[in-house]
Amino acid sequence: MHILMISDVYFPRINGVSTSIQTFREGLAEENVNVTLVAPDYNNAESEADTGLLRLPSRTIPFDPEDRLMHGRHLRRLPQTLQDRHFDLIHVQTPFAAHYTGLKLARHRKIPCIATYHTHFEEYFHHYLPVMPRPMARGITRRLARSQCNALDAVIVPSTAMKNALHGYGVIRPMHVLPTGIPLAQFSASAENDFRLRHQLPPDRPLALFVGRVAHEKNLHFLLEAMQHALTLRPDLALVIAGEGPALPSLKKAASQLGIDKNVFFLGYLDRKQELPLCYAAADLFVFSSLTETQGLVLLEAMAAGLPVLGIPAMGAADILKPELGAVCAPNETRGFGSLMAELLGDSVRLAKLSADGQEFAQTWGAPERARQLAHLYHQIVQS
Repeated sequence: MHILMISDVYFPRINGVSTSIQTFREGLAEENVNVTLVAPDYNNAESEADTGLLRLPSRTIPFDPEDRLMHGRHLRRLPQTLQDRHFDLIHVQTPFAAHYTGLKLARHRKIPCIATYHTHFEEYFHHYLPVMPRPMARGITRRLARSQCNALDAVIVPSTAMKNALHGYGVIRPMHVLPTGIPLAQFSASAENDFRLRHQLPPDRPLALFVGRVAHEKNLHFLLEAMQHALTLRPDLALVIAGEGPALPSLKKAASQLGIDKNVFFLGYLDRKQELPLCYAAADLFVFSSLTETQGLVLLEAMAAGLPVLGIPAMGAADILKPELGAVCAPNETRGFGSLMAELLGDSVRLAKLSADGQEFAQTWGAPERARQLAHLYHQIVQS
């Protein structure tokens, strides 16, 4: 089977969409599914030997230095560029230029077109378009999502919460809940490593960790306020924030204003295959306060690494947190969150039990099984 994926983002742009695409591409190859990915070219990208990746020339987006917009003329030429390649189905990964290009190409070839709805956009836009009234932004987002999804043959969603949200928008096309799996072996680093030493982290203090894009929608100011309260109960706590993003300057300023800057360490982006597993292994508790996740892959990565999780069970994260296997559900309130953080980091017996439960739970989210499920779905849609 031959699949054409098309996305407005991919590595070196680091986010959950890029990670999901890469994970599924690797797994699908083992299922005899040949995937060609169309994605933007990034000027700082290193040369690639990936024969299944077609980079299209792109330009920068005003006020958004992280992303690129594929040139319209190259998107319009895509039917000619790919005219000698056979595809059974088109899988769109983002709802921007990629959506309209993929849908048009699928109609031209008379093949199915599906999409994965990765992001709960109505909870994002008010952070980046603050001049637009929030009800107006929400209404526009919902109408656009409904229109786009109902034009497809099927929609993949990474969580039950996202399926329910789209159903509430009026999406009537078939929806399939299929989370991204994780490469379990990648996150099995030994706790005995020199990560803390190399990154100048306190060697003996209890360490809480957040990993992810440092963006406003991640609710990280909440996490800093919770940390401030936790320190009143356990003054020896330390918090690591690993990631890059537009909220980083304001977070550093907030940590200073809250008087906790000596307890909070900003590490920046960590290489996923080498440094990130070591970072998980070096921490004592993973903390997560985002309210907008459609899945929350980092929660599973932490569990696979044996790192207990404390998080708010909102949106897609609820599918991972509510079973309370390796995780503790926290209230959406800074004092309560901070109290639980201090309590857990002082209870080594409970942490050990959470670690073992989390590793067992993470095994059910392995990438190979999720890729098998996606390959099966492709076959079903093509044959229907």
